[in-house]
Amino acid sequence: MMNYDAIVVGAGAIGGSIAFELASRGLKVVRVGETKRENAASMAAGAMNGCFGEITSGLVSSEYGRLKVDMDIKAKSGWENWSERLSEASGMHDDLLTAKGTHVILNSAGMAEVDTVNYETIEATLQRYNEPYETVSASNVPWIKANDLVRPMQALYIPAENAVNSHLLLEKLDAAFLGKGGEIINENAAEILTEADVATGVKLTDGTLISADNVVIAAGVHSLDLLDAYPEVKKRIPPMFAGYGVSILARLKPGHQVPDSVIRTPNRAFACGLHCVPREKDLLYIGATNILAESPRKNALISDVQFLLDCALDQLHLDLNDAEVEAIQVGNRPIPADGYPLIGQCHFKGLWLATGTYRDGLHQSPLLAAYMADKIQGHRPEINLDVFSPIRKPLPGLSREETVKETVKQMFATGYEFRWDIKPYWLPLLDKGMTGYYADLIESLHPSYTPPPELVAFSYLYRSMYDRLAEYYEAWS
Repeated sequence: MMNYDAIVVGAGAIGGSIAFELASRGLKVVRVGETKRENAASMAAGAMNGCFGEITSGLVSSEYGRLKVDMDIKAKSGWENWSERLSEASGMHDDLLTAKGTHVILNSAGMAEVDTVNYETIEATLQRYNEPYETVSASNVPWIKANDLVRPMQALYIPAENAVNSHLLLEKLDAAFLGKGGEIINENAAEILTEADVATGVKLTDGTLISADNVVIAAGVHSLDLLDAYPEVKKRIPPMFAGYGVSILARLKPGHQVPDSVIRTPNRAFACGLHCVPREKDLLYIGATNILAESPRKNALISDVQFLLDCALDQLHLDLNDAEVEAIQVGNRPIPADGYPLIGQCHFKGLWLATGTYRDGLHQSPLLAAYMADKIQGHRPEINLDVFSPIRKPLPGLSREETVKETVKQMFATGYEFRWDIKPYWLPLLDKGMTGYYADLIESLHPSYTPPPELVAFSYLYRSMYDRLAEYYEAWS
């Protein structure tokens, strides 16, 4: 049996970064996981190094949400050094950056109680952290050529909020890890091996056994599947759900160029806002949807592709109608039951989890790599993330009343982005009906534990999601 200091399970940005960091520190490391990375969140990501563009009023209203913001800001400060390290170790010196700066636009496509509130929260948070930004005249936002019905009304520019090429990043992580003496096995893990209370290795899908002193599970939405043999452990970890997302790579027609910066709206309708990211001089990334699913999806639904393209043409640039669709990408974000990441040791000595990062995984990957390496080596990390240890009670977010209100608002925001034509007298009836439904659902789950708004909405639609939440809450009752 092959023996290592550490096995890292997962070939995405987080798994690749942890493996590289451990190997850089002189450990004997093997990374397992198929490198084709089909339907992984990292492959479909816009890879915005975004701290502030993702801010929402709900996020900064809780202690744990503010800690996630702190993680994002700390991660942003380390990307320049991280990029240099990857270039040196990999021998690949192509620039990772594809966009310089981010324009956040507030347009009339959404809903004031969501879009305007989140836009104002972004600006207030920029001010709170003394982050440089500038307001931009809505009529002077570069590149935008929107339908007049949904044109920008306000805009701001964040010069230090950039984006990287996620595909190139993963290639560099592979090469840099190998350059540091690491080993890659292009086979997925099937189960974790343990003896008593100690993790001893993994069994691969082809039956190969690998032993190590430490096993790091960083397999995104599939991470908890590796704990199926340990139901008493798994039921005390927040279950994870797949945030299925679709993004599109569009090749612009000759004579048309992509913008220099990221252009995005605030987060809305349970998603990460409409956004576009330059990849090449005529290749544009357009994203992204976020729909919770009972299990990870492999293929995009026609309805989701149509919706994303309609939004992009309407709100970003009407001439995208003539662009060619080069690729339709599908990714599955790992969303824990309480909305917060699963980071740290997991019951067994030497077993570690690094997942559940929702939309932040790729951006936070250098930070999480250093954090996990410090923990494994017994060092004190620069940031304390102990509250995100995997085996935990549900961490609170919004109050129960605010959760219901937010769920209803986000559902309404979805309707407005779909351009629904609802008569005004129907709105209070819909509001009252959804408020009652969601309040009853939350109360039926548990008398005090409350899931995040997106899980409330989709647990109402999918019984299996409801049951998994209820089982987790029961384990901590």
